[in-house]
Amino acid sequence: MITPLTGLYGTLLMLAVMLFLRIPVGFVMAFMGFFGLAYAISWDAALGMIGTDLWQTFSSYGLTVIPMFILMGQICFYSQVNERLYNAAYKWFGQVKGGLAITTVMACAGFAAICGSNTATAATMTAVALPEMKKYKYAPILTSGSIAAGSTLGVVIPPSVVLVVYGIYTGQSIGKLFFGSFVPGVVLAFIMAITVYIMCITHPEWGPKGPRSTLYEKIKALPDAIDMVLMFGIIMYSLYAGLFTPSEAGAAGSVVAIIISLIRRRLTWKGFLGSIIDTLRISCMIFMLIAGAVLFGRFLAVTRLPYVAAEWVAGLPVPHWMIFWSMMIIYIIGGCVMDALAFLLITVPIFFPVAQQMGYDPIWFGVAITLVTTMGAITPPVGISAYIVSGMAKDIPLSTVFRGVLWFIPSYILTMIAIEVFPQLVMFFAGLVKY
Repeated sequence: MITPLTGLYGTLLMLAVMLFLRIPVGFVMAFMGFFGLAYAISWDAALGMIGTDLWQTFSSYGLTVIPMFILMGQICFYSQVNERLYNAAYKWFGQVKGGLAITTVMACAGFAAICGSNTATAATMTAVALPEMKKYKYAPILTSGSIAAGSTLGVVIPPSVVLVVYGIYTGQSIGKLFFGSFVPGVVLAFIMAITVYIMCITHPEWGPKGPRSTLYEKIKALPDAIDMVLMFGIIMYSLYAGLFTPSEAGAAGSVVAIIISLIRRRLTWKGFLGSIIDTLRISCMIFMLIAGAVLFGRFLAVTRLPYVAAEWVAGLPVPHWMIFWSMMIIYIIGGCVMDALAFLLITVPIFFPVAQQMGYDPIWFGVAITLVTTMGAITPPVGISAYIVSGMAKDIPLSTVFRGVLWFIPSYILTMIAIEVFPQLVMFFAGLVKY
């Protein structure tokens, strides 16, 4: 007899397989979904659902938004937009205590706005910022911590691949998700910058002041940030005005990135091919995750686990905010041991109905879980951004990177509290989008 416990056991088994055998999560979800359906219904039904569900998912025009935004970010990476952006931010913030680290956080925020990936941001900013901070004798704990923490802004600040996948999977407006996550992303970046300053007040030797730039030098550096502002502005305005769909906005951003790179003579033929190859590789990885999530979600739906869980949670004699924060704690723990996108896709079929049952807006909930889950990119034992920084900075041990990022964990918690106390930080701008 098929019961919700079947779905629960299947989920736990899947997590165990991924953790101990290190099989890619997309394949595990696909296998568990298929064999779960075969067990719950029949082999013929499982085979039929594979064809039907995967065709309906991947024939969707909206799915093209993923490679478009990834391509835009890769073009910017290979044309070195990040270096010019860092130079502009350094001229403005380099002369204060911890100024280079604050510059790194701000540059991460800017690069995230055109990249959408925390791993790409971590790799890029480590290569650009690390040598500069070493030159000015910044402490490794501040250097590595600011780069790793700042890189996670790539998931929160739009365009975010995680928000795109969440929107496609739950049927929500990607444009609303982008606009809704903008203010929380800015708030998170601002609190991270304050954290750097506090670190340098507490430990002045960690982040000595850099050379002071003149007003002329600051103004002269502003054109280095125009590329990012232009691309970000085109994407957000086109979505706000209803001129483009999200997929069209991503394509337009990619075209603008290519044109700007050619005008500035920064994009070589080798770099262009590299951006295409990386786009294909990353897109295929994400599509495999989506395929696995679709099949596993269908299996959970057959067992009715999400609906039973939603009804049970909604009937608990406790305030909804306690239930919500319990879910957030699960996301924090899950993000520590799994990739953020993978864990989000596993849990959304269960927690999304719960959130709807409790009356939470789907757009607000998507921004909240994206914000919390991305903490996993810098927390042990997985902490992929921390591993990237440590791997590229050969002389900084992983333990030092994790010690550095611990200073930034309160930034996420404070941002979460802010959007819960003031939900209009998300909903006001999300409401401006037409679709």
